[in-house]
Amino acid sequence: MDVLTLSRLQFAVTSAFHFIFVPLTLGLSILTAYMETRYVRTGDETYLKMAKFWGKLFLINFALGVVTGITLEFQFGMNWAEYSKYVGDIFGAPLAIEATVAFFLESVFIGVWIFGWNRVSKKLHAVSIWLVAIASNLSALWILLANGWMQHPVGYVLRNGRAEMVDFMAMVTNPYGLLKFGHQLVSGYTVGAFFVMGVSAWHLLRKNRPDFFKRSFSIAAKFGLASTLLVAIIGDFHAVEVAKTQPAKFAAMESIWETKRGVGLNLLLVPDPIKECNSLEKLCIPNAVSMLAFHNPDAEIKGLKEFPPELRPPVQPVFWSFRLMVGLGTFFILASILAVIISWRGTIEANPLFLKILVWSIPLPYLANQLGWIVAEVGRQPWIVYGVLKTSDAVSKSITTGQVIGSLAGFTLLYSFLGFVDIFLLTRYARKGPDDDLSGIIKPTRQEV
Repeated sequence: MDVLTLSRLQFAVTSAFHFIFVPLTLGLSILTAYMETRYVRTGDETYLKMAKFWGKLFLINFALGVVTGITLEFQFGMNWAEYSKYVGDIFGAPLAIEATVAFFLESVFIGVWIFGWNRVSKKLHAVSIWLVAIASNLSALWILLANGWMQHPVGYVLRNGRAEMVDFMAMVTNPYGLLKFGHQLVSGYTVGAFFVMGVSAWHLLRKNRPDFFKRSFSIAAKFGLASTLLVAIIGDFHAVEVAKTQPAKFAAMESIWETKRGVGLNLLLVPDPIKECNSLEKLCIPNAVSMLAFHNPDAEIKGLKEFPPELRPPVQPVFWSFRLMVGLGTFFILASILAVIISWRGTIEANPLFLKILVWSIPLPYLANQLGWIVAEVGRQPWIVYGVLKTSDAVSKSITTGQVIGSLAGFTLLYSFLGFVDIFLLTRYARKGPDDDLSGIIKPTRQEV
């Protein structure tokens, strides 16, 4: 393999691995903050134990996520120097804001939350975890605005052989970036919800601390239902934006080869330029793609044959990743609805089969997130900045194949070790359950003294 292919593989491995941690951080931070807020408002120590238990799992995930994310930015200078030269004036701005504002806020208040038990007031301590959650979301915002600019570049001019920013607010208000952020945010919330439901289901099947885990299950079920519905709603608007700004990607997502109006939705057919979706006999929903793309059943969809072969994205991985992602999203909605129903009826423990399904479903939202990124990034090819800079022109010219192979091998070994540590720690503490000892958290009353 050449330097370009190896560099793409290295960035794919490191970013995909880092993104295992990001969604759970987004989801668990909100759930932990909500649980501690419930404790502050009600004084119910069960909510305090919930905040401590789920917060410990959040901290494990957060710490390893920070470590794996640092290496990504270095690769822009090492493997993608030509990209950094060409668009560094634009791409560097949101990354700098993310590091100096969001990450700084996140780092400061995570320390307050870890070491502030019994040292600051209950309200201030709860505020600190909310600030961590807000900062985590802000961090995702700036990263995804940067990626959104790469998907749909706005507010720039080409000058002196490079792209220069002329309208910062155009990038901040870029619909592609904002929709991508919204879609990813609620996808992360879905990961957090199914993680909490899955761990709670594991304990409920063993009749461990039923009151504690039924409450956790109920909170996560409601959070999961809201999140999964928002994933579908925002995803629909995001698909419209993709159809408008990246027609080649959209055509690959649906395996549309010929330009025509009233395009039907291909449900199961293998993507093939010969097979067309136009009737129910071929597992097709008539006019559905046109409706989804432009909210108009007679809208015209540009086919892949309208683009030169060298400007078409790989169809197979984009087509199947999109379908698997949507299929999993549908499952998450149905599972969340059932979880809310059995929680509301008080029959959680009377549904052991469903609880077992939820335990085995813990990895599925992670998989759906990875599939979404395959659609986004593979579907953008051959462009690293859509319509502006090709991926082949962005790779560093001074590195050798041997150097990239060495760093790729090193990253793979290191990340495999960190992945093992993460799974081991999460599994160990998730199985252990909550700690009843609150002596270091709650000050004793005068009567107790």
